[in-house]
Amino acid sequence: MNILLHSCCGPCATFPVKALREAGHQVWGYFYNPNIHPYKEYEKRLLTFQEYAKQADLDVIIRDDYDLEEFLRLIAHQEDIRCQFCYRMRLREAAKYAKENKYDAFSSTLLVSPFQKHDLIKSVGEEMGKEFQIPFYYIDFRPGYREGVAMSREMGLYRQPYCGCIYSERDRYRKERV
Repeated sequence: MNILLHSCCGPCATFPVKALREAGHQVWGYFYNPNIHPYKEYEKRLLTFQEYAKQADLDVIIRDDYDLEEFLRLIAHQEDIRCQFCYRMRLREAAKYAKENKYDAFSSTLLVSPFQKHDLIKSVGEEMGKEFQIPFYYIDFRPGYREGVAMSREMGLYRQPYCGCIYSERDRYRKERV
């Protein structure tokens, strides 16, 4: 199959791309991540994704429209369920692009992280697949997480310290006050 792989970053793409290729699929990376904050972090992740793609000989589509305002509007006053909106925003665009450009299916590197809400990603991916009439190619990449970490380190890729949004940055660095 020709699979469009929504990619949150280079390090998270390493194992899924390898696994999909080993299964005989052709893979294209799709970078669309307006949730990443601050902008300098967004730039680092974009550049790292492009660096990974070059090393892995991965064709990519870059949606470099950093629509932070739209992301913040979506989650305003719903911060406790922000991941649902974040996944939906990014997977909707991946599904739409995959359908418009005649891919056989779409998937996401988000499925590799043990820190993500895996069942929610699967559910949103399937919902977007139905909406755009293109299959969401579900695979649990988490067993390859450590291998992907090792691969990204071997490649010298920047590894981000938090998921991406302003709230995950806060949660990562904030020390609990007593």
